[in-house]
Amino acid sequence: MLVSDVVEQVRNIVQDTQEPFRYPDHVLVGFVNQTLKRMVVLRPDLFASIEEITTTPNTVFQTLPNDALRLIDIFQVKGGNAVTEINRPMLDRTTPNWATEAPSSPINFMRHIRNDTKYFLYPAPKEDVVLIGEYARVLPDYELSDEVDILPDAYLTVVVDGTVGIAESVDDEYVANSRAQMYQQMFTQALGVSTEARQITDFDSGGLGSDGVK
Repeated sequence: MLVSDVVEQVRNIVQDTQEPFRYPDHVLVGFVNQTLKRMVVLRPDLFASIEEITTTPNTVFQTLPNDALRLIDIFQVKGGNAVTEINRPMLDRTTPNWATEAPSSPINFMRHIRNDTKYFLYPAPKEDVVLIGEYARVLPDYELSDEVDILPDAYLTVVVDGTVGIAESVDDEYVANSRAQMYQQMFTQALGVSTEARQITDFDSGGLGSDGVK
């Protein structure tokens, strides 16, 4: 998805295709960036990236890389064992000394419920442990000619709707006819509908057989 494609479609919708433009390119590009950043907050899963994650040795307290917005999942130690998610209060009850056990290859991770970029590993990682995990990334500020390669092309219309909503909200000519509100609703509804569709296509069978019966 090219930023220039979004800008072109937005211009057609807001009828700003003749120079001198009401919205210069750099203004519309700014609106595109605002829309993308709103999408990251509303649907961080759309901006997920599976990466190698370097750990801090000899401590259970861990921090995601600087480009991370929030943790989604941790799959395994690179070249080693799987790492599964568990509940920290449960571990506190069953293994009170878990945070002081000798460093090794982690087998569990726990989220930091008050900080999306922090997490815990059990046991604490030894030296040079690298994880394979997934996290939502903070987006850069895109320019007109840039490609938004982290987002599937299918979301082009969603980005257009969100950008039009912002553009219309600052244009006094259209405030009275609710165009800004309409496009913002289309934007948020499309993101919600895509989440509902995933519940149908990406469900966990929970031990169901091929006939859908446990």
